[in-house]
Amino acid sequence: MAISFDYSGQTILVTGASRGIGFAVAKAFAAANARVCVLADDAGVVQAARNIAAETGSDVWAQRCDITDTHAVRGALENVGRLDVLVNNAGVELPTPVEDGHSDIDDAFERIIDVNVMGTWRVTRAALPKMQEGGRILITSSIWGRTAVPGFAAYTASKHALIGLSRTLSRELGPRSIRVNAICPGWVRTEASLRSLAVMAKEQGVSVDTLADSLAADQSLAGLMEPDDVAGLYLYLASEAAANVTGQAIPIDRGEVMA
Repeated sequence: MAISFDYSGQTILVTGASRGIGFAVAKAFAAANARVCVLADDAGVVQAARNIAAETGSDVWAQRCDITDTHAVRGALENVGRLDVLVNNAGVELPTPVEDGHSDIDDAFERIIDVNVMGTWRVTRAALPKMQEGGRILITSSIWGRTAVPGFAAYTASKHALIGLSRTLSRELGPRSIRVNAICPGWVRTEASLRSLAVMAKEQGVSVDTLADSLAADQSLAGLMEPDDVAGLYLYLASEAAANVTGQAIPIDRGEVMA
């Protein structure tokens, strides 16, 4: 049975929305009649906005912005106006093996933390003055924010940090009736996850297909998800159906992690 949501009259900001989960989430909100601002640090975000607008008929516009730059973030949000829902989805996923002696591993570690954690902080700080009572903030963490995996220390640490941040913000912003939740996707077929899958397969000396099958075997429901498969959880958490849900880190992982 299809469940429909209506976000008519509401404005949604989705970061990291030029592709992958962010694009799917932005498209889902637009299909639910929201005004949607898609933000990303690549030229593809403009075409992403056009594609979503053409498919849904909703008001969708793009902002190109590097969320590691505080001034750029503030400037990008100046034209947003009132904001009802903020989806902090932008992130970088790269391997950072601790025993790798190359200096670029340290650079990658700092980049991941700056984008994933500090970027989320910067966007949230800039967005909050535009949020009225009853606003909602959704933060894309990861199933790796609830577990751990070797070789991806920075990414895993950043996703754990985002869960802690969402819980703290839920306490701090509760008096304004602003709900804050983290979403923890499992294996979703995105460029970043497929790249990580290839790295892990190489480290284990197996094929990508073999590793993917092994990962799927640990899930209650087999197979990798598509970005559209996780978008519904964002719609639910931003809706009045989830009016009493805040401070949670909710997995959507086909039963990979049960804790």
